[in-house]
Amino acid sequence: MFPVATIQDVARLAGVSPTTAKRALREPDKLSPETLARVRAAVQTLEYEPDQRAGSLRGGQSRTVGLIVASVVEPFFAEFARVAGRTLAAAGYTLIISENEYSAARELTELQRLYGQRVAGIILRPGYGDESRDYLRRLAGRGVHLLEFDYIPPGSPYPGFMLDNERAMEEAVRYLHGLGHEHIAALGTYHPQIHPETRSKAFPQIMAGLGLTVPAEYQRVTLLTEETAYRLTHELMALDTPPTAIIALTGTEGIGAFRAVRERGWRIPDDLSLVTFDNYPWTSLVTPPITVLEQPVAEMAVSAARGMISLIGGEAVSSRVFPARLISRLSCATPRAVPSSRAG
Repeated sequence: MFPVATIQDVARLAGVSPTTAKRALREPDKLSPETLARVRAAVQTLEYEPDQRAGSLRGGQSRTVGLIVASVVEPFFAEFARVAGRTLAAAGYTLIISENEYSAARELTELQRLYGQRVAGIILRPGYGDESRDYLRRLAGRGVHLLEFDYIPPGSPYPGFMLDNERAMEEAVRYLHGLGHEHIAALGTYHPQIHPETRSKAFPQIMAGLGLTVPAEYQRVTLLTEETAYRLTHELMALDTPPTAIIALTGTEGIGAFRAVRERGWRIPDDLSLVTFDNYPWTSLVTPPITVLEQPVAEMAVSAARGMISLIGGEAVSSRVFPARLISRLSCATPRAVPSSRAG
């Protein structure tokens, strides 16, 4: 493991007292420019990061775990955080929650903040991009235990807990194809940096395996949000040959798609069939109720939390993949014909 630099190390390298080194971080205006420059250079050389808990854990092991989710407003992550927090609390751990908004660049800042709290480990839904990868390796080298969930970047060395996304997407496509659909669109196209998750990557391959193609006009690289799904659904319905079925990649995307369909005056499932990931409460309350791919979110959260406890305790932890459950409702039916676009 890499040694963790202390304020004493910074002071020695800069040739000042520890008190002066601390003052450079807290009250830089009270030091001469020359002294301040030496301390800052030492901080950068040693990659020193202050312990924001002010040394409250000296002599003991941290009982705090960090959790970084992609979005605090996405019900999947809210439920995951609640169940993981309860599981950790029962074992005597405190949970600190933050979000990265699906961005590795934003994630880097959150990782630094959590390290400042000297957490024992971090349960992470990785953001898209490479900006945090080096820092994660540095944290692991410093003894911070890392565990990923929901999305696992290619080549990640950390244990991960996630849905079997490829099989779930295959189940959705085969279900719609079995009803007679050939013009199927997914609300998000794979992109290695912007949208690199497995659901969008597997979709065209699964379609091809059934002898179907995904038209270029159906393919959009987009974020996993309600508003982007809303706009994309409107765009798809405005095409000369719109899809007869849409698969939303998250429950929040499903809300956006449902809003757009209703706003445009189309009927579900007469004009368009809709399937969404995530069995959120709204999906069974609207008319018609929506066919969903349910994730075992509570089981995933308990497994991840227990995995983190095991890592902190020095035990090895293996990655795990969870199956989805297709719940067929009334939002899918045999297509009458390929609908023509309507003004809306």
